[in-house]
Amino acid sequence: MAKVDNMVQNFLAQKKIAVVGVSDKRDTGCNLTYKKFKENGYQVFGVNPRISTYDGDVCYADLKSIPEKPDAVFILTSPKVTDQVVQQCVDLGIKYIWMHCMMGTKPGLAAGMTSVSQEAVEKCKANGIAVIPGSCPNQFLKPDFGHNMMRGLWRMVGFMNVN
Repeated sequence: MAKVDNMVQNFLAQKKIAVVGVSDKRDTGCNLTYKKFKENGYQVFGVNPRISTYDGDVCYADLKSIPEKPDAVFILTSPKVTDQVVQQCVDLGIKYIWMHCMMGTKPGLAAGMTSVSQEAVEKCKANGIAVIPGSCPNQFLKPDFGHNMMRGLWRMVGFMNVN
């Protein structure tokens, strides 16, 4: 079991990041992550097939529609959609994926509030993709008090380990 820290450093070393799951219907954690990446100097691509713009930027229907191949992909969707996004990453040769889970990286936690699909995690591993199966970039990118506390708590109880 490895701590997620090295995986996070490698993911955050990428410069072009697609954020799958941005929404114009309500303010979401995915929207916050999109903005946080942007504020921290990343080139960010919003992905949602239902909208054409997000936060004043073009929003793409899928990863294949983005004019430049992203270096990494952050996913905050249902696990069923995660499976589809991971297949797109395999097809495009994207080597870094982060699947959101509010409850850290312990498999099975928060089943109704996670983007993690165990099948997608296995597909990543089988295709040489570095995958972070849970947690949240907002806990690492200049975190606010709440995200910093969550990261500390999940670390303390062992929910920040990855197989």
